[in-house]
Amino acid sequence: MTDSTILDLFPSASAGRFGRRQKRERGARLPVTIVTGFLGAGKTTLVQRFLKSSEGRGTALIVNEFGSEGIDDALLRESTDEVTLLGNGCLCCNTRSDLQLALRKLVADRDHGKIPHFGRVLIETSGLADISPILQTFSTDRALGDEFAVEVVVAVVDAVSGLKNLEKAPEARKQAILADRIVVSKTDIADTKARKKLLAMLEDLNPRAVIDVAVKGDIDPKSLTDTGQADAIERHSGFVAEASHSDGIVSFVMRDRAPLIWPVFQRSMETLIALRGPDLLRIKGLLNLAGSKGPVVFQAVQHLIHPPVELTEWPDQDHSSRVVFITRGISERQVDDLFKACRALGYSAEE
Repeated sequence: MTDSTILDLFPSASAGRFGRRQKRERGARLPVTIVTGFLGAGKTTLVQRFLKSSEGRGTALIVNEFGSEGIDDALLRESTDEVTLLGNGCLCCNTRSDLQLALRKLVADRDHGKIPHFGRVLIETSGLADISPILQTFSTDRALGDEFAVEVVVAVVDAVSGLKNLEKAPEARKQAILADRIVVSKTDIADTKARKKLLAMLEDLNPRAVIDVAVKGDIDPKSLTDTGQADAIERHSGFVAEASHSDGIVSFVMRDRAPLIWPVFQRSMETLIALRGPDLLRIKGLLNLAGSKGPVVFQAVQHLIHPPVELTEWPDQDHSSRVVFITRGISERQVDDLFKACRALGYSAEE
């Protein structure tokens, strides 16, 4: 389909097949930062420092803790005008509905003048949280998806106990693998050799994430508001090989320089999700689609596909499609074979 045909279908120069083109992925929606990390990693200290910074002003905070008495909640309450405590559970389990209610209440209270205006929401998860269902929450609830957009997922890893936690706790590994940024804490009291070994392990677990080092929570506040990745997809140029982790989790990047046909890509993803949805932990990519002027941001979490968003321009000179897959027990070759089969069938149907 040519550009002129597209413009005939969508007369507005700012509109495309996925609606109005946006300068950034989240558009006018409120940005959400998710801070996760294993027990004792130093999440609260990091969040506390962020809330006191200029970048952290106007942030509404949601804290998830186990137990009826919120300790982190009390520690952070003096740092921001609005703190919501989700206790007695984990955001990935029985309190997902509580998260939805808390977010809706924040917006309603702000709109009615009950709480000060806020321009960002920060969610601090419990140390045992699985963030996949948290990401799903913003997809399954259309009202939340229209109001909020997850901008960055930050995983905090303790330099003293991090190695042991990553080796023994599946939750700690998954938090690091799914993060956009990783903050290594307590480096001032950690053994130098252990610190270097931890950094090497984190780079192996998540080669796409920017790794920052924090001393007593002191870090550039932008680490909690920006992925730090030029194209928000991957830092590395060229082909990124499949990386295999414990628990059967693998990560790989698929790239294609030729423009993709949206119906073919869409059907390929729908087929993959129908067959292996629960094992698709996180998918995010920039697509070069035939007939689209700018890149299209595509995201999926398990069996849910976020509404695609077309951007007004590419973030860099690389206009190839690139999609990051983080899966459980699904190899790059299996995904590639599926896409090739769908592409062949799609082209045959057009001929």
